[in-house]
Amino acid sequence: MELEDVSAPACCEPLSGPVMDEDEAADLARVFKALADPVRLRLLNLIASAKSGEACVCDLTGAFAVSAPTISHHLKILRQAGLIEGERRGTWVYYRVIPERLTRLSGLFALPDLTGVCPPEPTPDRPRAPGLRCDVTA
Repeated sequence: MELEDVSAPACCEPLSGPVMDEDEAADLARVFKALADPVRLRLLNLIASAKSGEACVCDLTGAFAVSAPTISHHLKILRQAGLIEGERRGTWVYYRVIPERLTRLSGLFALPDLTGVCPPEPTPDRPRAPGLRCDVTA
């Protein structure tokens, strides 16, 4: 699964960007409410990290100490929030994340450096965020 570069100006406005309207705020609040449950957050993680890009509900239920109907309820909440989509294949439903929605969420937190302090120098395993400018004054 390829993720969009959220630092590009054409993508998403961060929280520090223009003021969002009521509809957008309500939509985002529904998404955050869906993610506020530990079971749903773990479900989203399991689906997003599936090697094939999708996960069968039959593989998701065993990871939790709750009943299959409860898992189905949590998956329904994630679907209604627009975070996942499902496709029925015979008896089972296969779920995958909706990358644009996850990209939108990650774009919200692209805040400018408000502290005036630059982060540590980048390393190959921890590169500096694209577009981050650090003015070094000596």
